[in-house]
Amino acid sequence: MNQTRRFSWRQVERVARQRFGIERFRPGQPELLRAVFEGRDVLGILPTGAGKSLSYQLPALFLPRPVVVVSPLISLMQDQHDKLAEYDIDAAKVNSALSESEEREAAVEIRNGEPEIVFVTPERLENADYLRVLAEGGVSLFVVDEAHCLSQWGHDFRPAYLGLRDAIRALGRPPVLALTATATPRVVRDILQELDVRGAEVVNTGIQRPNLVFEVVPTVNDDAKRARLLRILDETPGVGIVYVATVREAEALTDWLDAAGVVVARYHGRLPKKDREEIHRRFMTDAYRVIVATNAFGLGIDKPDVRFVVHYHVPDSIEAYYQEAGRAGRDGEPARAVLLYRVEDSAIQRYFIGGKYPRPEESAAVWQALTTLGDLQSRAAVPPGVLAAAVGVAERKLRVIVAQLSRAGVVERRGGGVRLVQAFASPDELQAFLSAYEARRRDDRERLELIMRYAQATDCRVRFIARYFAEPLERDCGRCDNCRARAAGRLERPVAPPRRPAAPAPPAPFRPGEPVAHRTFGRGEVTGVDVEGVTVVFAGVGEKRVDAGFLTRGAPDAAADTARAA
Repeated sequence: MNQTRRFSWRQVERVARQRFGIERFRPGQPELLRAVFEGRDVLGILPTGAGKSLSYQLPALFLPRPVVVVSPLISLMQDQHDKLAEYDIDAAKVNSALSESEEREAAVEIRNGEPEIVFVTPERLENADYLRVLAEGGVSLFVVDEAHCLSQWGHDFRPAYLGLRDAIRALGRPPVLALTATATPRVVRDILQELDVRGAEVVNTGIQRPNLVFEVVPTVNDDAKRARLLRILDETPGVGIVYVATVREAEALTDWLDAAGVVVARYHGRLPKKDREEIHRRFMTDAYRVIVATNAFGLGIDKPDVRFVVHYHVPDSIEAYYQEAGRAGRDGEPARAVLLYRVEDSAIQRYFIGGKYPRPEESAAVWQALTTLGDLQSRAAVPPGVLAAAVGVAERKLRVIVAQLSRAGVVERRGGGVRLVQAFASPDELQAFLSAYEARRRDDRERLELIMRYAQATDCRVRFIARYFAEPLERDCGRCDNCRARAAGRLERPVAPPRRPAAPAPPAPFRPGEPVAHRTFGRGEVTGVDVEGVTVVFAGVGEKRVDAGFLTRGAPDAAADTARAA
């Protein structure tokens, strides 16, 4: 339904100026707003600090029914809620932090369609009663904030993300707006597939943050890391974040910095909720110089003047690194993103990857238990607790497996239980289901290898990151550590070894018209080859220039295809 008939674009601009003080829209905002007002599905990929929230806050003042915003963290939800109060926008939030009376009051307001914006966690949308409350109030727009979490978390520790497409249907299929700061083509496909909005418009303004300076410091041991960290603190004014991979390291490094005289606090998921909230509040008011944190300190951090982000350990991917590094310099002023690199640190991430997804034997055990406890003849719903006890699988992994079985069409969730509706059509179909997560695990290992390659690279850091996100740059950034070292004559650009004049020229790695495959972009066809790389048109992605080393001839293996289709 076209939703612009009741007002003009000039009215939209006037309200943006009057209510938000915006004289001029930032890149990407007009395209997102027009798509929303015209009732089209849209995915917005805009850098941190580029004003993504305006794309639903402004329409909420015009649309006839509430805008539902799915937000991953209660702290982030609270920050957004408080900011809307400054703009005099009526917003409600429903999450586990509310008391029973507060939740009942919010439900009455939502049922009556009173709030202009309703914030909700993905877990709350699994509740059929709450979905009915939202449906009664009506929904003009369904927003998924931090949409990369669909791909990053949905198959890991937040399986509720896998149910968002069902929630959208239950709410009458309103237009969908998904927002994120970073997304590779693979993550874009995941987002559009998980939300069932494959035809959505994609507005991508790029990932560039010209004020960020990227650096990598090789270190041989923890003593060297700690010494370099103190040097960074001495060199860099202002407050910052130090990311570590484990809770144990967060505790140990915090104690060490405290003993060194740094005003520091730790932050991780095992702290009591009250302590996390207090640490967050005090950091926002500059009470601490440094927060030492696991990745639990992330999406809710909207502090514009963070001057440095240091990664004490190698993160699991370039996506994670860029998201976390992007918390520095949101005010547009210069900021540092430093990775303290030690090759042995990758073992920590390999350990996490090993236990991240359900294994084939766990998926097989759940399927076998369902066929035993809830056979097709009785069609009885099996309570999740009974199913988990029968197979010995953790509840989180059980929920992921059940979500995948539901996608395969062989089970459905009914009345709080899991009901078998049909068998797999063939042994091959069952095998494809069982092996799907092996492809994801393999992809995660490849992403870890790429962040290790980033740490070891001698070319421009920003160009390396841009290539990863399929945004090749024409020139070096001139500000990263490698660019500065090269300008000072301390680093030479890598060159190919000289060839003997009589030797025949090596054949081009690929030929125009040749079918190729890329782990991130999928299948494609070569359209051109030159010294800068290979140009390929990828199905559903478009034309990209990539390094030949990222390509293989022919189609991806069957497991990777299965993972994309799942």
